[in-house]
Amino acid sequence: MNIQEAIQTLINGAGTVIRGKREFLELLVAAILAKGHVLIEDNPGLGKTTVAKTIARLIAGPDGAPLLFKRIQFTPDLLPYDITGVDVFDPESRAFRFVPGPVLANIVLADEINRTTPKVQSALLEVMAERQVTIGNATHRPPDPFFVIATQNPVESEGTFPLPAAQLDRFMMRLSLGYPDRQSELAILNENPSETVLNGLTPAIGEADLLAAQKSAAGVFCHDALKAAVADLVRDTRVHRGFTLGASPRAALHLLEAARALALVKGRDYVIDEDISALAGSVLVHRLKLRDPRSQGEKFIRELCIGRINGIKTI
Repeated sequence: MNIQEAIQTLINGAGTVIRGKREFLELLVAAILAKGHVLIEDNPGLGKTTVAKTIARLIAGPDGAPLLFKRIQFTPDLLPYDITGVDVFDPESRAFRFVPGPVLANIVLADEINRTTPKVQSALLEVMAERQVTIGNATHRPPDPFFVIATQNPVESEGTFPLPAAQLDRFMMRLSLGYPDRQSELAILNENPSETVLNGLTPAIGEADLLAAQKSAAGVFCHDALKAAVADLVRDTRVHRGFTLGASPRAALHLLEAARALALVKGRDYVIDEDISALAGSVLVHRLKLRDPRSQGEKFIRELCIGRINGIKTI
């Protein structure tokens, strides 16, 4: 199948389980095509874990089976080597051998990532940023494609360890599912797709299709005027009175890469201003620190987009 068919097949397949969330799924797939990691922050019971399981089931590896998927349930007693892997002594060969941890998979679900200690969060940081794990003197790399989907519950703070800014900056997007509309919720009640549909899912696209789509996303055209607008938007966050910490150059790169991928998801080979505006909140807000915690970072970013992004015509 061609690239557009593969992308739409992936989104439509995920939509059979995640009902009524087309926009969310488009942003999630855009992050995957841009080779970024995603933090899903939402209330309990909305399907955060189901999203990761669904995506993993829909993509086939070279052998036709679903991509290697690992789920890590983060808890306060977790240790770094529990997720990265460890060298163990083999008495038969009288040598140490490496036992890989769950982060060395194609798709890693870091469930309730804010429930583990900063030491373990830092262990995840290397593989997210550098796509490698260092154990002793050896370096181990996850397979390609590789991406992390992390979840956290924003309404419960007891027993949690807030993610440091350095780790938040490694997530390309922070997304929220939100509650389903009435029609979708009725469909969930009638079918319970996380139990009935998910268990019967088979791969809809192959690993080669995904890699080809990622390559195409990186080559989507973006006009210099839009690149300049992205740079100005990010710089505006550093001087805005509502923020004490602005976005980094990595944030600007992530915004541009995500916009290219979203344009491809929408069926275009060029970026428009609407792509950047649609992504700015998801890509930037979690990297910023508000001067007043009661303020809404999304509102500030929308205002900045009106001044810098919206209305730029490049075609």
